[in-house]
Amino acid sequence: MSQPFQLLRRRLVAASITPTKPGSSQPLISSIWARQSFNHQSDSSKAHYSNQRHIRPVACPQRLRTVNVRNYHSEFHPSPDPPADSYTPEQSAILSAALKHVPEHGFSTKSVVMGAREAGYLDVSLQLFPRGEELELVLYWLASRRGLLKQKVENGQLFDEKGSATAPVSQAEVEQRVRTLIRERLRMNEEIIQHWQDALAVMSLPSNILPSLRELYKLSSEILYLANDRSVDTSWYTRRLSVATVYASAEINMTEDTSPGFSSTMEFVERRINDANAVSETLGDVTRYLRYAGGSIVAAGRSLGMKV
Repeated sequence: MSQPFQLLRRRLVAASITPTKPGSSQPLISSIWARQSFNHQSDSSKAHYSNQRHIRPVACPQRLRTVNVRNYHSEFHPSPDPPADSYTPEQSAILSAALKHVPEHGFSTKSVVMGAREAGYLDVSLQLFPRGEELELVLYWLASRRGLLKQKVENGQLFDEKGSATAPVSQAEVEQRVRTLIRERLRMNEEIIQHWQDALAVMSLPSNILPSLRELYKLSSEILYLANDRSVDTSWYTRRLSVATVYASAEINMTEDTSPGFSSTMEFVERRINDANAVSETLGDVTRYLRYAGGSIVAAGRSLGMKV
């Protein structure tokens, strides 16, 4: 074998045992040259090099896994009743106890602190609510009333038969059930209505608008599901938007209602449902309907002095 060929072969062998960087084709220093340079180093340098070789990389913390909450209804795969589907047992214990103090102290930090103490937690447990204890108390109230509405339907307290959310009904009966469910949900606010304007102010803060609207959407979807509305076409969206608009407007109107039994609000609901049905039937453009619905809520809020 000729000498040039032997030199070429040695270079190929050296290159074949040269380690490479992970995920890269660029080779590191050849192990042969690294061994030779290590032999010429001092003892202290050798010790330092040996220590460096055995340092293990620090594992990066894994990203927190979030629970995927299903935002649709299915009679075959039912979700837990609200608010159990959105809160931990510790949060539910504190907030459920805090709701007892809302009629007297409103949706305030004081109510949450008193609820935490009754549930056996320290005041520092308010750190369990990173979005703010006042907002969480408002959202817990909304979620718990939504769950109570579902229980009343399943127990036959609102309609004739139990579990009537799955019984086949006509379209006219669906609309009548929607009216009944909206009125029943509004009546649940009677005991705390004197504090509901403050709750609306909390929900209207920029950082709180998205979770508040999400809860309003869940309520409208729940109402139509309990009314046995099973539409699967484009009206699925417009009907939920219509229910959300009617309920939000009625809730704002209820804060100023002084009539016996909030009869004025119940009449308002009837008028708004008829208006919403007319709009959804005559407007083919969903964008125009969205503008109408959004503008009506904003106008109602401004008429009551809300900064919207």
